[in-house]
Amino acid sequence: MISRKLTPSLSAFLALAMTVAACSSVIADEPRVQKDIEFANVDGHSLKLDLYQPAAGESQLLVWIHGGGWRSGSKANCPVSWLTGHGYSVASISYRLTDKATFPAQIYDCKAAVRWLRANAEKFGYRTDRIAVAGSSAGGHLAALMGTSGDAKDLEGTVGGNLDQSSRVDAVVDFYGATDFVLRSKTQPIRANKEGSVVYLLLGGGADQKVELARAAAAAFHVTKAAPPFLIFHGDKDNKVLLDQSERIVEVYQKAGLPITLHILEGSGHGGEEFYLGDRRKLIVEFLKLHLGN
Repeated sequence: MISRKLTPSLSAFLALAMTVAACSSVIADEPRVQKDIEFANVDGHSLKLDLYQPAAGESQLLVWIHGGGWRSGSKANCPVSWLTGHGYSVASISYRLTDKATFPAQIYDCKAAVRWLRANAEKFGYRTDRIAVAGSSAGGHLAALMGTSGDAKDLEGTVGGNLDQSSRVDAVVDFYGATDFVLRSKTQPIRANKEGSVVYLLLGGGADQKVELARAAAAAFHVTKAAPPFLIFHGDKDNKVLLDQSERIVEVYQKAGLPITLHILEGSGHGGEEFYLGDRRKLIVEFLKLHLGN
């Protein structure tokens, strides 16, 4: 499903408070927040997460993966921590950036975080029978890949141990992430093939040269019948990650008969607060309730 109904406007932002109040039953108490919890250590490099939880009670879990072109960004910037007010826990995770390691280190780290979160669920008081993953830009790419690569043993890794735990996720919220680097090498070569570009640094070479690795790193090439439902947000004016990246995963999912919804924000570029406000919040909460429960 593709929707073009999400056009950011001044009136929408002025009505934000009313929209949020109307679309949710918000828990008034302050959330519990624990920061800088180490979930793995790789050659002396500490991988940590921040955990946001509702004030009381068990809750379903969403894992947030930050953006930054795989070379910058921080778990400290978690634009969906407000989900605690809707009864969800949120774990904002770190991963090795490209100054530390090339792909597949990044997906190894994300899967390590999910395994650790499952292993420590009883200690912290969230549920892991169903887990959602979300991310923006580079984090959206990793979230999408987390979703479709549940059966890809070569992308599991052993980072952090807890190998008796599953790294599978049950729902994906992808904010303008890349899903096909082979396509990107053709439609956006300056970002995928050029030496020093973000994809070049991720793969350790251009996507046009490292074709097999580019395929392995892309969610579109791992879709199976077991892949989880997707909710995607993408701006139609995005010139950093072109809209065709989201359209590509929609095409693959639809061919496989799997549930996926792409919401196109008219007039929006690569990111911005409008992706996490107003009607977008309502859509995210409805998606999580449908696929995780509450």
